[in-house]
Amino acid sequence: MIKRYIKNQLLKKLKPGKVLVLTGARRVGKTFLLQEISKELDQDYLFLTGEDFAVQDILERRSIQNYKNFLGSRKILIIDEAQKIPDIGPILKLMIDSIKDLKIIITGSSAFDITNFTGEPLTGRQTTFSLFPISELELKNSETETERLDNLSQRLIYGNYPEVLNIQNSDEKSEYLNEIVNSYLLKDILTLDKVKNPSKIFNLLRLISFQIGKEVSYDELGKQLSISKNTVERYLDLLSKVFVLYKVEGFSRNLRKEITKKSKWYFFDNGIRNVVIANFTNIKGRNDVGQLWENYIISERIKFQSYKKMIVNNFFWRTYDQQEIDFVEEREGKLFAYEIKWQDLRVKLPKAWGKSYKNSEFSVINNQNYLNFVT
Repeated sequence: MIKRYIKNQLLKKLKPGKVLVLTGARRVGKTFLLQEISKELDQDYLFLTGEDFAVQDILERRSIQNYKNFLGSRKILIIDEAQKIPDIGPILKLMIDSIKDLKIIITGSSAFDITNFTGEPLTGRQTTFSLFPISELELKNSETETERLDNLSQRLIYGNYPEVLNIQNSDEKSEYLNEIVNSYLLKDILTLDKVKNPSKIFNLLRLISFQIGKEVSYDELGKQLSISKNTVERYLDLLSKVFVLYKVEGFSRNLRKEITKKSKWYFFDNGIRNVVIANFTNIKGRNDVGQLWENYIISERIKFQSYKKMIVNNFFWRTYDQQEIDFVEEREGKLFAYEIKWQDLRVKLPKAWGKSYKNSEFSVINNQNYLNFVT
């Protein structure tokens, strides 16, 4: 069993008068993590699921005495899929403000953010954590060096969803990923934001899949999909909020030749990307290994940043005369530039970057040295 990195962080932050909010895409292991945490609690707890209509009915009566009667002597409340409960934000606020020493943990897809289920009522009372598919940071101590090298090519194709890592058969892996996309990941968008044409969302994902590592034009995407630029932006925003896509913007210090109006988009998981384009061919027979590698490394770095609580801004950099850097981090008052290449190739620092940002650091991330970058 792979230990989730944020488990200890959640236990440390579980304090009276506070609500821990655990968000993440469906099927990344939020419920299982709650079950593991509950085994280590030193107080009685109540474990509920927001999808239970009986739970919704009980919590609907918004009175302090009702909640005290319901909790009894228990001082820890755990609610899985809490976004299913109407007005969950005000309910939690009333509980946490009125019941002494109460500690609360809730989970939900990031539909929490989309519809502001918790919203303003929990301002100053909540701490939010994100859970992602299994990270290299979590895998580091569970496999040998030889196993890691063998498994890496599989992860580039099938990604890191917990169940996928447990499935041995390739066909079963692809079937499971297809089920995730069709039954889980897009479900929040289609039901909560009332998307009128679900096929447009899927077609948008396909277009993004083929543009990994390239700047995306919302106007061009709109024309190809026969929808407005604003609708493209709204769909992409929704896809980022449910942890399907991640946006990286262009970096500039207002130099004329630098591109900043376009963005790049990456998938949080390679397996989901490959489902969308219906391609699970082994990396030896593919012409998109560079895109798979860039997507994988950036998604792993995002997980690492989140779990390590890094304060960082992420960018790409490119000029109109085609000088570019794949990934730029702005942190600790300094710039760190990274080129991401599958093979161990000699890559020179772009002259325009070196001239404009002399105090920055530059590294090439390849399949030989990547582990230090993501763990």
